[in-house]
Amino acid sequence: MLSSIIAAIQNRQVLSITYDGIDRIVEPHTVGVSKTGNDVLRCYQTAGGHITLDHEWDLLLLTKIRNLTTTGMTFSTPRPGYKKGDRGMTRIYAEL
Repeated sequence: MLSSIIAAIQNRQVLSITYDGIDRIVEPHTVGVSKTGNDVLRCYQTAGGHITLDHEWDLLLLTKIRNLTTTGMTFSTPRPGYKKGDRGMTRIYAEL
């Protein structure tokens, strides 16, 4: 899964995932290791369900991501609010 997410970031591919039982469409921006030592994905959600309304930016545990596929769509620029060098991560595997 990690290699698929890294490739999606490098190629700016939109992903379809299931997280916490909710289907989502996301634009991956950064993948790395959180301050608690977990592999995580910082992404911007463009479609699908939310646990918290009006919450587009997500920090997702890779271990909880299911059904990861590329949608065939791409995105051209980082979303507003994106910050290179994510401070929520102690190690970054890939970022925009």
